Amino acid sequence: MKISDIYSMDIYSDGGQFLGEVRDAIVDLERGEVSRLLMEEWKNSDRDETKRLLQNKSVLFRNIKNVGDVVLVSIIGQAHKPADSGASPEVNDLAGKRF
Repeated sequence: MKISDIYSMDIYSDGGQFLGEVRDAIVDLERGEVSRLLMEEWKNSDRDETKRLLQNKSVLFRNIKNVGDVVLVSIIGQAHKPADSGASPEVNDLAGKRF
């Protein structure tokens, strides 16, 4: 399956909650794998906006359980935190980079 095949697919939690729609992806070029699916298009913005996008509008690719008619993700243990809570090291690292 190509990453472009899942663009515009709905994303649901394994509990049946609609989370959003696949709009973009972050690809780790060193590893050759997708690291996150974004529910908003990635844009070159400031650090705070990038952290908000990564914390509240993305899912870790490793949390995907199934891709079929929709993308099904497990959100147990995943950082779906309010914007004012502490960010994971990965979010802080990505938020500080310009792509």
